[in-house]
Amino acid sequence: MEENVKLIRKFYDAFSKGDADTMLSCYSPNIKFKDPAFGKLSSEDTRYMWQMLLSRGGNLEISYNGEWADEKSGGVNWEAKYEFGTKKRKVHNKIQARFYFDQGQIVEHIDVFDFWKWSSMALGLPGMLLGWSPVIKNKVRKTIKKRLQNFKAKS
Repeated sequence: MEENVKLIRKFYDAFSKGDADTMLSCYSPNIKFKDPAFGKLSSEDTRYMWQMLLSRGGNLEISYNGEWADEKSGGVNWEAKYEFGTKKRKVHNKIQARFYFDQGQIVEHIDVFDFWKWSSMALGLPGMLLGWSPVIKNKVRKTIKKRLQNFKAKS
């Protein structure tokens, strides 16, 4: 369905420009989000997550292709290039996104990527050696969610 393809493009065009407000306008008020790094987020936390990620500024590059959609679902392949953490490690993450739509809005957004590959780039040697393990994944989620809670408190 062309309207849902346009919605996906609107979301990622806004993402590439650092425009969180436009991104969030594509979501339903009760958005459900999930990815390997954050896990499942509430609708409130999802909104703060995008604001937090875009507030870092810097050298974030977003690209996307292969967008498709029907009446109820859709998807896109997208890539993010950025520097991560205090050591400014270069990350080039390749993500597959899946969307579910209702009444012209995204009601569910699921991002899938290889956590081990991401952690190898983002965390260096520890990620390369242990990025496959639940220990690292849980530690990353705990750290990221704490940053998100701190960001929410300051906003």
